[in-house]
Amino acid sequence: MAIATIGYEGKTQAQMIDQLKAAGVDLVVDVRAVAASRRPGFSKTILGASLDEAGIGYEHLRGLGTPKAGRDAARAGRTDEMRAIFEAHLAEPQAQVELARAQDLAGRKKIALLCFEARACDCHRAVVAARLCEALGATVEDL
Repeated sequence: MAIATIGYEGKTQAQMIDQLKAAGVDLVVDVRAVAASRRPGFSKTILGASLDEAGIGYEHLRGLGTPKAGRDAARAGRTDEMRAIFEAHLAEPQAQVELARAQDLAGRKKIALLCFEARACDCHRAVVAARLCEALGATVEDL
């Protein structure tokens, strides 16, 4: 079992969907706190509809998004600070509920955790993926 992660930075929606299909992803789990994007095709409604047309499910788990302070740290290149903020956020009740939801989904389908950053190591989705892998005995597949 593998937990996939994908970032859409530098990609078109079609390129990302092709990557997801090639990897056999059943469901995209959007882990952005704000599922809106200035990049065409990556805001929640249009992305969900486009994924559905491609035969891939979509679920937004807002509680697994990085708080604003963490997003600001990530944009400034302060990855360690972003991770510390996000780790503290994961202790909050909504994040715990949504982490359990992601774990349940990953136990039944091949999921891909979606966020913006191209490199998972620069993104909080790597922390979510690590938690899921630990709980499920899975491996990470960064697309």
